[in-house]
Amino acid sequence: MNKRGPASVEFRSVTKRYGAVTAVDDVSFTIEPGTLVTLLGPSGCGKTTTLRLIAGLEMATSGTIAIGGHDVTNLSASERDVSMVFQSYALFPHMSVIENVAYGPTVQGLPKRQARELALEKLELVGLQGLENRSPSELSGGQQQRVAVARALVLEPQVLLFDEPLSNLDAKLRRRVRDDIRELQQNLNLTVAYVTHDQEEALAVSDRIIVMSNARIAQTGTPRELYEEPASLFVADFIGDANLVDAELLEERGDRALARFGQLELELPRRGAVSGSIKLAVRPDAVMIHRTRPARAAIEARIAKAAYLGKHIEYTVASRMGDLFVIDRAERQPVSPGTEVWLSFAERDVTIIPA
Repeated sequence: MNKRGPASVEFRSVTKRYGAVTAVDDVSFTIEPGTLVTLLGPSGCGKTTTLRLIAGLEMATSGTIAIGGHDVTNLSASERDVSMVFQSYALFPHMSVIENVAYGPTVQGLPKRQARELALEKLELVGLQGLENRSPSELSGGQQQRVAVARALVLEPQVLLFDEPLSNLDAKLRRRVRDDIRELQQNLNLTVAYVTHDQEEALAVSDRIIVMSNARIAQTGTPRELYEEPASLFVADFIGDANLVDAELLEERGDRALARFGQLELELPRRGAVSGSIKLAVRPDAVMIHRTRPARAAIEARIAKAAYLGKHIEYTVASRMGDLFVIDRAERQPVSPGTEVWLSFAERDVTIIPA
């Protein structure tokens, strides 16, 4: 598919300043060839600026950017072998689908017939054969998104960039297009840098995730590492929701530890923590609600809010540890607000946050 195969992307101590504002602050990372890496974080964290630095749409204030091992720090966007799929898709409304896709190669000097053949090939790849003569306005949001992907692929870039590609789609379509992008990336062995603020989207599509906060990298890892071993309170709370509770580490047991929270004691992976006050991240799925006192250790609590969401029920539960956000996937009948209940905790999704 690619002229030279997928390329790596490397940032070495890259900083981007706009006057007194630092948008990206001394950031270093590597995207391995043929992998999909997501830049994830809240608005204003620096993720889109980082993507634009890869594209050459912004120039670094300091540091080095390499693509495929070649220093591209001072090269313009047109001199870099990358393509970007924008949030708005940026399709030309007055051109047909195939004219949109063939536009890049035509501008680069490829004969019209060849550019058209190449465009047809890429439209087939994204499942749009037969729609090449339509105008973008005749297509659904998901189809427009695919045209934008085909238009980026037709240039056969070493690196493909996505900037919040699903934000204009409804929830159901989002999941389908997300799966399409992931499948395409894997089948074609593409190097992809993908920006989103949606943690579920990031967990679903990524080989690795770079979590950004305040222009810096908070943590890098696989989706599983970030969810199960968050390095900070910020990452624990940002990836997959977490109840952050105060606890006490009673006893160090090698790489395990005995922790007490509420009146409960749990043995957990120690993660470098030492005896004394600690913070725990308790996932909403780790809390089990019992209408009567269970045989296992449990604490008393009261249902404050309940929301039925079809596949699961979401609760806010008032307890001595503060209000806890709980997801119940087993029950179909919500417990009414005001009901006194008991809570027990599954060890698997309770994590000590390293100091």
